[in-house]
Amino acid sequence: MSGATFASCLSHQAVLHPGMTAQDGVKLCFQAAFGAEHILTDQDKARAAFYAEFEQTPARSTDIFEPISGEYSRCNLAAWKYLQLPPEWLFRIFFHSVPEKNGDRAGLFLEYLEIETAYADQGLLPFTGAAWRRYKESYLAGGVRPVHHSVSYRRREKPAYRIVKREYERLLPVWQRLAVLPDHVGPKIIAIDGRAAAGKTTMANLLSQVLEADVIRMDDFFLPAELRTAERLAQSGGNIHYERFAAEVLPYLKKNESFSYRRFDCGIMDYAGSRLVQSSNWRIVEGSYSCHPVFGDYMDCRVFCDISSEEQKERIIKRNGPEMAELFFTRWIPMEEQYFKTEQIKEKTDVVIE
Repeated sequence: MSGATFASCLSHQAVLHPGMTAQDGVKLCFQAAFGAEHILTDQDKARAAFYAEFEQTPARSTDIFEPISGEYSRCNLAAWKYLQLPPEWLFRIFFHSVPEKNGDRAGLFLEYLEIETAYADQGLLPFTGAAWRRYKESYLAGGVRPVHHSVSYRRREKPAYRIVKREYERLLPVWQRLAVLPDHVGPKIIAIDGRAAAGKTTMANLLSQVLEADVIRMDDFFLPAELRTAERLAQSGGNIHYERFAAEVLPYLKKNESFSYRRFDCGIMDYAGSRLVQSSNWRIVEGSYSCHPVFGDYMDCRVFCDISSEEQKERIIKRNGPEMAELFFTRWIPMEEQYFKTEQIKEKTDVVIE
């Protein structure tokens, strides 16, 4: 699958950048496999270089993301600047896109080289197969290592980008919404609601990294057994302890100070310690029912994560196993759907992510 995705990205790069040489082809393979780990060994130096290049890059309406593999994209500085998004957000995305220390990335790199060899031999790239083989052999003789873009590529294509993980691409509409929020005293609040297995937790974690924000999990407000009456569960959103959220979280969310709240662990059906929420400029509330009208308009940005019923089913079975998945299908999902429909959660949201 990774090879097929790289092949598709390679074809697209050849169309986007006809100035690509064999040297740039090797660079593409290296970035597609290794990301940008080699230039992130010194964070302060990497940040200084990023800001210097960002300052010199003219804003331009162009594709903001250019996928180069199933894992990575090139994020164009000119497009980020054109959208007037904070440069520090992009640097943090870049910084958090360092690959994990696992997998055979050298092997993946060699696989990508062979794919590019086949494409060059078929005349599908801006350079000949002979030129590719000469450069590839010379390169491999010196060992696997990063290379610069060719001088001709720099002159013609004027590359200015950073390598980022593709999982951040999905958040672009959220970044755009957050960038235009009016300033006010106290933290800005993002509420992420949506369907089960639609990626709410992943999105909250990614936003947390970039915004340096703590996450309040609605799962921590699972309804205790003594409150789980038929009458309570028949209510829209009645299966969360919204009274405790209103008491332990809402009064403190927009204050410039740390606070903590009790965590309820549904695995043991009892409280299990507390979660500390640090003082910061942003805070994230994540989980189904986070936009329940009983809480009022406490958030500055509402995000709804959507997913098709077919993909939702596949993800839940894979994530939770068949036995637990059945409980989702027969109990939790119908309750969520009732809540979404009754309260028109998706219709009232600021950003829908599918």
